[in-house]
Amino acid sequence: MKILNYTLISLLAAALISCKKDGKISNIGKDSLTAKKDSVIAPEIYKEYYGIYMGDFAGKGMVTPEDGEEYEGEIYKKISLKINRITKDSVYGQSIVDGNQRPFRGIFNETSKSFVLDEPGNNKTDGRFEVKLNNDSLTGNWNAFNKSAVKLPLKTLKLIKKEFVYNPNFMLDENSDLVDWTNPKSVTEKYTDEETGKTETYKASKNRFASDAIFKINASKQKLTEKELKNLRKLDLEIIKNAVFARHGYSFKKETFRNFFERTDWYIPVSNNVDKDLTPMEKENVVLLNRFIQYAQDKYDSFGR
Repeated sequence: MKILNYTLISLLAAALISCKKDGKISNIGKDSLTAKKDSVIAPEIYKEYYGIYMGDFAGKGMVTPEDGEEYEGEIYKKISLKINRITKDSVYGQSIVDGNQRPFRGIFNETSKSFVLDEPGNNKTDGRFEVKLNNDSLTGNWNAFNKSAVKLPLKTLKLIKKEFVYNPNFMLDENSDLVDWTNPKSVTEKYTDEETGKTETYKASKNRFASDAIFKINASKQKLTEKELKNLRKLDLEIIKNAVFARHGYSFKKETFRNFFERTDWYIPVSNNVDKDLTPMEKENVVLLNRFIQYAQDKYDSFGR
């Protein structure tokens, strides 16, 4: 009888071990946890407030002009706040500044129509947004968690709600500045004094600049050819290529491209990866443009602000 009992116990233990190896026990536990989690998901409210709010992100700091004395003034950047979900207890979304995308979580005060939104805090540029809703605008402040880690720990926000729409017809305005102000090149220039005939040297700052081809070539609407691209400047090719990504809402980390596209009223950064959104023709054009960018040359000149 004892032998029979031991045999039954052994068989039961083996069956349990087999189930664990097959993942059956853990799956049952996981399924029950998922069901429990789904059953307590809070309902969404105030969906009319969902969306993208864009505008100025400004703080007081020292401004250094290219020629002139340093002075204290407002330093402006562009920011997007995207509110994805609101429940009774929480608000979820993300911020985008300088191409950096950070999630946030916070609360909504129904009485004052105000949000307190905290970024995670594991990045030195993270902080807290305290903004108030007024129709389709958000205004308020941002405070850095680590005030010693950032140049401007307190900034103000003035944002307007915008709707992102992909439109292959979007182009830079023909009155846009053609100069890339972010990457000046220091060169040595020579001049000859007319009176003495002596040749002197001096340092000059030059910037690369684009041609009006950036207003004419649209890589989202036309299949590009090598003939169209072969004589273009490197900056031309880069802008034509990145206009494709701008139309899909790509958030640029490179200041050069942010500066060009933030001047438009249609550019709305929504994601740091839009590769899957490109059309087949756009993908082919980007490949061709990349090939020409690799060997293209830039043109530089001196410009005054």
